[in-house]
Order: sequence, then C-alpha cells, then structure tokens
Amino acid sequence: MKRTLPVVLLSSLMSVALAGCASSAHDSTTEAAAAAGASAKPDNSAALDAAIAGSNRDPRNVVRDQYRHPRETLAFFGVAPQQTVIEITPGGGWYSEILAPYLKNGGHYVAAVWDDAIPGQPKYRYDLNKTLRGKFAGNAAVYGTPEVRVFDPKAPNFGPAGSADTVLTFRNAHNWVSDGNAEAYFKAFHDVLKPGGTLGVVDHRAKPDASLDAQKKSGYLTEALVIQLAQGAGFVLDEKSEINANAKDTTDHPNGVWTLPPVNRHDAADDAKYKAIGESDRMTLRFRKAK
Repeated sequence: MKRTLPVVLLSSLMSVALAGCASSAHDSTTEAAAAAGASAKPDNSAALDAAIAGSNRDPRNVVRDQYRHPRETLAFFGVAPQQTVIEITPGGGWYSEILAPYLKNGGHYVAAVWDDAIPGQPKYRYDLNKTLRGKFAGNAAVYGTPEVRVFDPKAPNFGPAGSADTVLTFRNAHNWVSDGNAEAYFKAFHDVLKPGGTLGVVDHRAKPDASLDAQKKSGYLTEALVIQLAQGAGFVLDEKSEINANAKDTTDHPNGVWTLPPVNRHDAADDAKYKAIGESDRMTLRFRKAK
C-alpha cells in the first residue's frame, strides 16, 4: 500500500529546504562580496597626479619625467597616501618633491640620508643633504612634516624593525655593489619593513652576461644580481616591469652610465649622440617581504 506524507508535513519540509537554499545563496553572495572588497584597492591616481603636477617641483626635474616615469613607477610599487615610505638616499630630492606632498595628509615620508656627523665622506653627500633639508624647510604647506633620517653607510639601519610599509631606492644599488656593502643594505631594508611590505628597486640595467667587474666599473647591474641580493636578504620577487626601459641604450659607453644624461660625462662633440639616446635603460623590480 502506497503511503503519502501529510500535506502539512510536506509543506514544512519544503519550507526548510528552500530556506536552506536561500541561506546558502546568501552566504555565497556575502563571501564573494567580502572577497571582492578585500582584494579591491583604493584609486589613488588623482592624488598621485596632483603631486606630480605640483608647482613645487623644480622645472629641471619635471623635464626628466619622460625618462623616470614617476606616475607609472610609483603606481607599480603600490605606494599609497596612507603609507610610511622610506626613500634611500634621495639625493637633492627628485622623488621627494612628489612623495612628500603625496604622503603628507595621511602617511609619512622618510628620506634616509648619509649621516652628516660622520667625517671623511665625499663632499657631495653633505651638499645633497643640505639641499634636501633646504627644500623641506619652511614648506610644511607643501611637504607636510617629512623626516630626514640619517644612517651610517658602513652599517646601514633605517629605523625600528617592522615600521615601514614601503622602501624605495632609485639608481643606488650600483653604488653599494661597487662599495662592497650591498648585502648589508638589503638586509636593512628587510629589517625595517613590515611583514608583507614592499621593496621597490630601480637601477641601471646591464646586459645579462656582464661580469661583476664590468658592472662595478660601468654603473650598470644585471637583474640577476639585484634579484640575488634581495632574495639573499629574505625578499620574494613580486613582479618586474619595463616601465623604465630604454632600448636605445647599448650600455657600453666609454664612461659607463655616467656618459649619458643627466651626468653627460662625454665630449661636447658627442652631445647630440648621447642626447638622442636619453637616460639609461633601467630595471624596475618589486619585492615583497614575506608575511
């Protein structure tokens, strides 16, 4: 004899099943929305554009945007207005003119410079530090309160461990390789960064088969060497970019990279030749400190 469930009981079972489906669908939608929200990043392009277009920038620096690509480079490194960013030896402040205004309202810009109190350093280091401090002095409306933080180049330390979101270095690594202390610098970068923090490196790029001696003399480094230095300090290579590439640069100039603009260490008769090449071919590498 075939039995059937009472109508009331059947109706109740269907209601529970439907409620379960609805709940499952709601949970899935909520989870998807949460995941999307977690991966979404705020659009900082307008603030970055404003900093790059700032009237505070030296016109001599602005004309070099075509070679240094500040907007694309900083976006690639993921620099955000709320971050603590340490720039290593910023020189006279080419990037400082952009980074300090960009970070002034919610972040913190740190210019890490050679310690002026250490005697016997090349004169240009003292001159550059003086220029940088002069740029910031009395200009809080533009630059906010950037910090000039000194360090000993023989034992680099860039601040409290795990205190920075991003460390940036532009065209410096070749100097450390030449001086024989590059490993110490990369270790110090790793120490000062928060877990998951970013190290952004831009430098003159040598041909892959360049010898170490040739790299030291020319100012051009192979990508492999820089990656090796970073990974040796504990970093993970996140991504490479060709933002700052220059296919016209053969990297075999008589006075190394300094033959090209902006240094222009060449005979006046060759000025047009090197001006046509422009600034050096450069690697742009983003590394991540493991969480």
